Amino acid sequence: MKKIFANMAPYWHMVLAVLLLLVIQAYCDLAMPQYTSDMIDIGIQNHGVGHILPEKMTPEEMPYSSMFMTDNEKAEWEDIYELRDGVYVRRSMSAGALSDADDRFMIPLILTHQSANTPESQFRATLAQSMPDAAIDSMTLDEIAQFLGTELKTSPGEDDDGKSVTLVDMRPVMLALSQGENSDASSMSAVRAQLETTVETVGSSTMKSMGISYAISCSEAAGVDIDAAQKRYLWTQGGKMFLMAFLMLAASICAGYLAAKVGAGVGRDLRGKIFKRVISYSNTEMDKFSTASLITRSTNDVQQIQLVTAMLLRMLMYAPILGIGSVIKVLSTGAHMSWIIIAAVGAILALVMFLMIVAMPKFRIMQKLVDALNLVSREILTGLPVIRAFGREKTEEERFDEANRKLMRTQLFTSRAMAFMLPGMTLIMYGTTLIIVWVSAHRIDSGELQVGAMTAFITYAMQIVISFLMLTVMSVMLPRAGVAAERIDEVLRTETSILDPEAPEHIEKPAGRVEFRGVSFRYPNADIDALEDISFTAEPGKTTAIIGSTGCGKTTLINLIPRFYDVTAGNITVDGIDVRKLPLSELRGMIGLVPQKGVLFSGTIASNLRFGDAGADDAELKLAADIAQATEFISSTDEGFDRSISQGGTNVSGGQKQRLSIARAIVRKPAVYIFDDSFSALDMKTDAALRKALGEHVGDSSVIIVAQRISTIMHADQIIVLDEGKIAGIGTHTQLLRDCETYKQIAGSQLSPEELAKSAGGEDNE
Repeated sequence: MKKIFANMAPYWHMVLAVLLLLVIQAYCDLAMPQYTSDMIDIGIQNHGVGHILPEKMTPEEMPYSSMFMTDNEKAEWEDIYELRDGVYVRRSMSAGALSDADDRFMIPLILTHQSANTPESQFRATLAQSMPDAAIDSMTLDEIAQFLGTELKTSPGEDDDGKSVTLVDMRPVMLALSQGENSDASSMSAVRAQLETTVETVGSSTMKSMGISYAISCSEAAGVDIDAAQKRYLWTQGGKMFLMAFLMLAASICAGYLAAKVGAGVGRDLRGKIFKRVISYSNTEMDKFSTASLITRSTNDVQQIQLVTAMLLRMLMYAPILGIGSVIKVLSTGAHMSWIIIAAVGAILALVMFLMIVAMPKFRIMQKLVDALNLVSREILTGLPVIRAFGREKTEEERFDEANRKLMRTQLFTSRAMAFMLPGMTLIMYGTTLIIVWVSAHRIDSGELQVGAMTAFITYAMQIVISFLMLTVMSVMLPRAGVAAERIDEVLRTETSILDPEAPEHIEKPAGRVEFRGVSFRYPNADIDALEDISFTAEPGKTTAIIGSTGCGKTTLINLIPRFYDVTAGNITVDGIDVRKLPLSELRGMIGLVPQKGVLFSGTIASNLRFGDAGADDAELKLAADIAQATEFISSTDEGFDRSISQGGTNVSGGQKQRLSIARAIVRKPAVYIFDDSFSALDMKTDAALRKALGEHVGDSSVIIVAQRISTIMHADQIIVLDEGKIAGIGTHTQLLRDCETYKQIAGSQLSPEELAKSAGGEDNE
């Protein structure tokens, strides 16, 4: 995890921008449920009226509205309203001040509303309590009105059980009682206390709705168009929701773009670092990792990191922001159903832990199996001609199928385990919704919760669940990305064993004198030395040839000169300086190497020849081609040096590839030429012509030739015979025929007795 975050350090400014955009997105996302709740509770149920303080009141209603208020409350109430055009209009107030006023005046206004809509039975009970001496129960409503000397307004209605009842506006009676000569303040307080108890039993949600109903009735009586106000509120809220949705969309798009850019940048940087590191590796490190594994680490593993980085910025950062915000919003709804959220989160965590325990160990195995599949695929594709020639298609298909099936079985196991995640999460989400609806239905019925609040609570609960779902998805991807990060870090931490010296020495004028002094070499983890006690000198202007049986160490020996490997014992010097004390660029800049297998790169003939010297002009390219005997086939097409070369040089023959490789080394004009069996694909005539041209044009350089054919090296100034990693003989062709049994056997296997006699006698005559 630390390694993944460390890769994002160069893009910290983009990460901060993504974080800011995610906060904006979460703010909009969290605001939408509240807008929906307000649309339902205020816009639809309450006709767009959000406060219990009426917008306007008639002069007749004003005394009734303050009937149950204390003296201090009445004074504050009168300050809130002012008389305009014959009606009382609410003064301009801030949203916070208006909400505070709602809380302070809720009880007296609801009591006033209840008094205006009192069931007849409750009306009679209240009068009987206030006037125990009057026979209220035996009077009709008209008689009660005549007895009290006031007019009683009635209207049809329903009680809590849905039965039809008569509602009585008893406010005139209450007002008369409070202003009469025999008014009893304690009686009014008792009535208020009784009504408060009655009102509080129906719940806070219903209390708010009752207060708003009073505000609506007052505003309508004062001439306010409630329908128009409702439409205006709905359009306003809908516009706000649209703006929030648009802002959320814009923030999401920008955050996604920046996250993808950071992910792509991290992938680019990692590929660049891996490539730079691998390019510096010696053959020892290449052997340690294998080409197939390095390809997988450079592609598949980097892709995993790139994907997880982008998703980490989008999901792992967004999930806690959304989750914490949703928890805060859930607590602010006052729904008191947090236990449902806790149970849902617990179920999610249990599911995730189960899946992690079951599936996580397989992810590390999966990456190794991808390596193995890549290895088999690469071997089959590169060795396809050999496979076909030996009729091994069926066997190789079975080998590929085995590697493929191992990877398939592991992937199927992890995929099947992860397949339980989505249905499990869906079950938890819908189960949570059902429980919330079930509990909310009872609370709505009791007046403790509104429908809009329930809707908002469900949405916030889903957002909390989705937050954990996003964390779960990341928890599945992060371990695999962690494995990939470790594999990449292993490549980046592995230092090449071939390093530039701390205090380098330099060769002012390279001559190309190469000397081996008691050199021994053993491959890493090998039991025996590949080379043992090798000593010889390759002089400038002379040709040194190396010959021996297959596997005797010829290629190993020449690989020590450019420091593809370092010697185990002894030392190699160039112009008297140990190669380990020379900068690698300077050492290899003095060497023109033609490898055993000619390697060409996609491009043109000219671009491949300039691989040795990027600044070489056309004349130098032509001269190198002439020396390498490549001019004939180069000029056989109209493109000439601009002829296209495909990847690996597959559109030229083996001999043409060797000649172009030789020409590439000649273009460099090195002090030391190394030809590692580079004439094997050439016919005798071309071989002889090429060696003759080399002798004429590179006479001042040291030439080291590794060959299998006696005819290629018999005219060399010095021939070194290797046998099982040791020098079996050093000398000219004639000397070795006379003194070295190993060389004599090699020559005897390639030359006829007449050719042997002629070649041996030729030198003696000279």
